[in-house]
Amino acid sequence: MGASALAGIAAGGGGPERLGFADLYGSVGPLGAQFSDVASRLRGRAVTMRGFMAPPLKPEATFFVLTAQPVSLCPFCQSDADWPADIAVVYLRKGASPPRWSAADPVEVVGTLDLGSRRDEATGFVSQVRLIDATAAVRASAR
Repeated sequence: MGASALAGIAAGGGGPERLGFADLYGSVGPLGAQFSDVASRLRGRAVTMRGFMAPPLKPEATFFVLTAQPVSLCPFCQSDADWPADIAVVYLRKGASPPRWSAADPVEVVGTLDLGSRRDEATGFVSQVRLIDATAAVRASAR
């Protein structure tokens, strides 16, 4: 279990639990990545994730991609070898605005964890991890 998941459990309370990218997958084998026990337990529950917003895929996209590390390339512009596996797709709550994109500043997202392969109908983007009905805010990085 990752440190961020332990911190969320220790914090208790009724708020969202913190989920780190390291907590998403338990193993990777011949059949692909398997979700961790932590991620499986939190499926359908409110979680907080912190990461970096990838450049917008399309201006009209209804989601953005949260990554563990800052990225400055478009995921559809390079080979799939350049695209990180530790990502979560964020679907914002109706009426919520996405944060202004910056490769340098971390973004904190609170949303309901959704797991499993899903294809976005409008863009064709396939994801394994999603935060739905989410809110997001930029957290200035320490420079």
